[in-house]
Formats: sequence, structure tokens, C-alpha cells
Amino acid sequence: MPHLTAHLPEDKLAGNEPALLTALTEAIVGVYGEWARELVGIRLSGVPAGRFARGGKAVDTDVSLVMGVRAAAFERPDAAEISANLAAALTGAVTAVLGEDVRPGTTVELVASPQERTFVAGAPAP
Repeated sequence: MPHLTAHLPEDKLAGNEPALLTALTEAIVGVYGEWARELVGIRLSGVPAGRFARGGKAVDTDVSLVMGVRAAAFERPDAAEISANLAAALTGAVTAVLGEDVRPGTTVELVASPQERTFVAGAPAP
């Protein structure tokens, strides 16, 4: 069950929520395949101005994407390729909606979620 949390500058997020949700979902489906569409969960979080910093200075163009994926995905022979494809697709989705000025400050973190520690509605995820 791929789940993604996106932290974006609040002023860039406002009004772009539907386009971002669509673009990020399509990016994940583009890498994993159509089977993943109904399993993709996305949370958008607006970050007020002055709360992103790089090099000790406030910036308004950073985007942080944290995606939880099953730990087994990192054990596949093509894990490096899938990871690179996810990073590129998610970064491309964000820049397509918010503009190229966010590309340099966009980070993607893929976090392994062991199946025995992944739950939906209080029960182990299928």
C-alpha cells in the first residue's frame, strides 16, 4: 500500500490540491502499474512561509515527499531502478503542477514499511 506525505509551501499548495493529488497518484501508478491506483494514499500538508530552510536560510520553494513502501520492494533485484523511477516521477509530478522553481529543493524519501507493521483500519494491511 503506497502512501505518500507531501510537505509543500502553503502558498504554492493553495488551490493546487486537486492537480497535485492527480499528478502524484499518476506518478506512482506510472511506476507500479494500474493495480496500485486504489491503494495509493496521499496526504498534503501546507507549510507556512519561513518554516522551510536550507543552509540556515528560509526558502519558499522546498518540497518534501516521504513515501512509505513495503520493505520487500527494496529486496527485489530491480529495487534501485524502481526507487530511481519513483523519485523522478514524483519530482516530475510536483514540478509539473507547482513549477520548475521547486525542482532544486524537492526531496524524495522512500521509507521501508515491513508488512507486519503496516495497518489499515486497525488491522494488518493485505
